Amino acid sequence: MVVYVLDSNFFIQAHRFHYPIDVATGFWNKVLQLSEQGRIISIDKVKKELYDKNDALEDWCKKNLPEDFFKDTSTIMNAYARVTTWVMSRSGHYLPKAINEF
Repeated sequence: MVVYVLDSNFFIQAHRFHYPIDVATGFWNKVLQLSEQGRIISIDKVKKELYDKNDALEDWCKKNLPEDFFKDTSTIMNAYARVTTWVMSRSGHYLPKAINEF
């Protein structure tokens, strides 16, 4: 099963510009369904950004998303640092543009 990791902009852009929670209920019902199926997840950094606005989006997320929807990244950051260090050590093999994009 493919799992998609959603960033803050997925929620914020949808809520503010394209699919307001009070208008596009079908969209938000699909988000709920996919989150309950484990097809979409997010990370704790996104939760922190979404949960500092005291708005309808924050309220919807708190009431609807599963408790384990936002994954803890503290253990992942060490692995990410090792990968980043490896990429930088291979700078002779990659173009600067590719490294910067990474």
